[in-house]
Amino acid sequence: MARTTAKRSELFRALSLALLASGAVVAGVAGAAPADVASGAPQAAQDQTPSGTATPAPANADQKTQSQTLETVQVVGSVLQSLTFSTDAKRNATNITDTIFSQGIGKLPYVNIASSLNSIPGVQLTRDGNGDGLQVSIRGLGASFTKVTLNGSPVDTSSLGLQQQNQDREVTLDLFPSQFFSQLEVQKSPEASMVEGGVTGNVNLRTLRPFDQPGAHLTYDLGANITDADGTNSRPQGSLIGSWTNQDGTFGVLAGIASNRTKQKFSGWDSIGWTTPGLTYAQCGLTPPAGTAANIGVPPEAACNSAGGGNWRIPDTVPATAGAGLVPGQVIDSSFLLAHNPGLNIQQISNALIPRLGGPNSFSQDKRLNSGMLSFEWRPNQNIDTWVSMLYSQNKETLQTYDVDVVGRNGNMIPLNMKLDSNGVVTSGTFTNAQAFIQVQPYFSKTQFWSIDPGADIHFSDDWLLQVRGYYSRSWIARQRPSMLFNTPFTTLTYSNDGGLPTFTLPSGQSLNDPNLGWTWNRVNIQNQKRNTGNKGFSSDLRFGSDDNNVMAGFAYGQETDNIQAFDNSAAWQQLVCSGAGDICNGGPGALIPTASIANFLTPGADGFINANVNSILADTNYNALSASAPLSNSDLQGVSTGSYRDIDWGFYLETNLTSEIAGRTIHLNAGVRYAKTSEVIDGLIANGTLQEQLPTGQTVKVANYRQSQFTDRYDNILPSLNAAWDVAPNVVLRLAASRTMSRPNPSNMLPDTNFSDPSAENATSGNPDLKPYKSSNLDLAGEWYTGGMGYVALDLFTKHITGFTVNGIRTVPFTSLDIPYDSLLTVQQLALNQRGGPNVATVNVQTQVNSPNALTILGQEVDWVQPLNWVTQGLGFSASFTHVHQMSAQGSGLQAVATGIAPVMWKGSAFYERGPVSVHLIFDKTAGGVASGANQNGIPSARLLFAAHREWDLSSGYTFANLPTKPQIDLDVLNLTKSKISTYFAGSDALYSQFSPGRTIMVSLRGSL
Repeated sequence: MARTTAKRSELFRALSLALLASGAVVAGVAGAAPADVASGAPQAAQDQTPSGTATPAPANADQKTQSQTLETVQVVGSVLQSLTFSTDAKRNATNITDTIFSQGIGKLPYVNIASSLNSIPGVQLTRDGNGDGLQVSIRGLGASFTKVTLNGSPVDTSSLGLQQQNQDREVTLDLFPSQFFSQLEVQKSPEASMVEGGVTGNVNLRTLRPFDQPGAHLTYDLGANITDADGTNSRPQGSLIGSWTNQDGTFGVLAGIASNRTKQKFSGWDSIGWTTPGLTYAQCGLTPPAGTAANIGVPPEAACNSAGGGNWRIPDTVPATAGAGLVPGQVIDSSFLLAHNPGLNIQQISNALIPRLGGPNSFSQDKRLNSGMLSFEWRPNQNIDTWVSMLYSQNKETLQTYDVDVVGRNGNMIPLNMKLDSNGVVTSGTFTNAQAFIQVQPYFSKTQFWSIDPGADIHFSDDWLLQVRGYYSRSWIARQRPSMLFNTPFTTLTYSNDGGLPTFTLPSGQSLNDPNLGWTWNRVNIQNQKRNTGNKGFSSDLRFGSDDNNVMAGFAYGQETDNIQAFDNSAAWQQLVCSGAGDICNGGPGALIPTASIANFLTPGADGFINANVNSILADTNYNALSASAPLSNSDLQGVSTGSYRDIDWGFYLETNLTSEIAGRTIHLNAGVRYAKTSEVIDGLIANGTLQEQLPTGQTVKVANYRQSQFTDRYDNILPSLNAAWDVAPNVVLRLAASRTMSRPNPSNMLPDTNFSDPSAENATSGNPDLKPYKSSNLDLAGEWYTGGMGYVALDLFTKHITGFTVNGIRTVPFTSLDIPYDSLLTVQQLALNQRGGPNVATVNVQTQVNSPNALTILGQEVDWVQPLNWVTQGLGFSASFTHVHQMSAQGSGLQAVATGIAPVMWKGSAFYERGPVSVHLIFDKTAGGVASGANQNGIPSARLLFAAHREWDLSSGYTFANLPTKPQIDLDVLNLTKSKISTYFAGSDALYSQFSPGRTIMVSLRGSL
């Protein structure tokens, strides 16, 4: 037997060393990494560690060891215990990873999954306008570079959010109730067995299973939430989770339901960007070339329009509606502009920045999330563990939005007495012949998610383990989005931008809150969306060896689909509502709501501008029938494109784990290589003329017609990974991680169409089916000092060298070069082109994503400190982390690659006290401002969207009545204690792009267990 064991050991070491050597050749570095929890590798920590165990199982513990541990598990809901588990898991892992454990069945440390993940160093939370956490980003790249898995299997969601269109590969987490999850794991350095697709890392969400807590148990959580913006109206929330395992430990079942309703009112200010005047030759004071009219826009020259933009069209002569003492018919040339804007030269006037469409807004949101889960687990003997888990969520949402927009595009505003700051931003002025409109836009959405993931671990012997996983998930969303826009009369506005919210003030005696102001129709729209995402696949791997010393081989197959459809019946609805017998939305003869009747549908609003009786308008204008029959469109006015993609992915890997010694100290090594192959199919719509649609009144209206276009591509990647963890001292671990990772390109940027993202037909987006994947070479050097219990101090230095990064290319081309039929455009878009000289003269800014020829290098540092302060008082402690991410300037010519949406500096911290029945947890999160978008915004080459710094304080507290049945605990959670705002800027802090004030949310709950 000893001889056999020796031979087996020699064979294993030979295989391991061979794989280590091959990994070093491929990666160009030496090191090792642990078995992955995402794609069929040993999953004890991920899939088997029970929430609440006294010590979490090692990351590569096998199923038999874990099943023996479970019998002695004692579950206690505790923040301190959760932190202790996280510390132990971090120390036991070979790769660089952070894990969050449930404090007990149905209770993560924070109020939702996204907030929990946000507590991890290097993780940044993407917040919606209402303050909700939606997505997470890791280490200097956006959410689409983070691979999210559910129980180790790829997952996608169809959620759109308020401001997030979510057409990339990011996963929105608002569909997953936190009560159903026992463990969240962020893998920052990959292993070969990990599902590929995340340049920055992998986030795995592990759901509850029956044997997490053997026996019969019932956990309840009942509560309510209140938002201070909604007064004292509370909304119910709660969950009920039951689990049972039989006495001999062979079978178990777990079931749970959760419901959460929130109703929130919040307000803000937003725009669709900023712009400059597009001065004509006459207005610039230049002589036009021979054969060119003086009222044609000037190409960017030294004296005019040099900053780009040009979406604001100043009239050629003073209209009769101007007022302000101006003489109708007077020519508006360079002399006029200089005389009426003293102190400015013509170049300053041509580059003056104002909001394109900007003004205050208000939101009223009602969300109802209902979810259920079911999990079965069967262990016929100690060598076999099988399970199947199912999860379903449904979110119904009604959102009513009102916003004021001063027309600073293609409008007829005439500037008077403008003052500019050093960046060319208008700080004050008077705009005559101006109009604003109020947009009333309700959203009706229903989102669903369903998944099933069966799996099995089979031990053939002490040395041979077979793991098999399957998964199938789908997510759907259907959203109706009618909009009604009402114009003010032409008026004279006083503008001020003093560093706060830009304001436009009407003359004395006029009010935006007056239903009888003289409102006229602007337009109406029916714009609906549907999205369907899906994932299905299976994987299997075979391991030879023990937990610490083994060789693994495996494969994975997956198919990912995403189908987005935009539907538009605006022309038909507009014909009925406000066009009548004509083609223009002017409330004329035959209109169902003529101009004289508009005031009957308007009421004063609480936010200083009118509201509309939406239900009456929809009921009186045949909306439901027209919405149900809306034809397919290639995009809507917010840039959501119709198209689909299907990825078929194969992955094959070899991986080894080896435990040895260096200088008498233990070192854990892992090395592997993954081969990933992708076949991709992209479908999109291309404009192909118009069709006639029959209206209920017998009239006909033109609607756009489209033809489908399809592109295919194939590519493969070799992805090596090496990690090492060396215990250089009893309480000190040094780590090295080196890898090559990849993320697939944004499919919405690949759709083979060209569409306009605004009614002015000034900015178009064109797809690029030839986009290639992002590839990153990664290196980490880290050290951790474990000070006892949950305490540790960690430092991680990391770098990523990324090629294939996409950038926003822009070109200004004649409309006629776009191969888009003029008669396929909306009437409002045709009018906008005519204002710019007609379709044969007007130009369009076309944006296209292209792979940058330059590499992007990211350098970063993470510092993490968790420290109990029991020497001060028992149960007191803190955690703090600091992350700095620096993007090095790309080398070479052409468009420069820039990672967007990432804060260069992040601070996270919490102070906690837990002793006896009392638990208090104060949480702080601060992110520095950063770049939110690529350049070339609104046709201004230097303009990027920027997000402002954000600070947020949250409170989580509880009191447990240990002597009462079920040991009930009363929890009080307060989000956004200081009512922090969420702001973005256009090019600089003096040009506000949007600002939302979500306010404070208070949640009270009662939870306990039987």
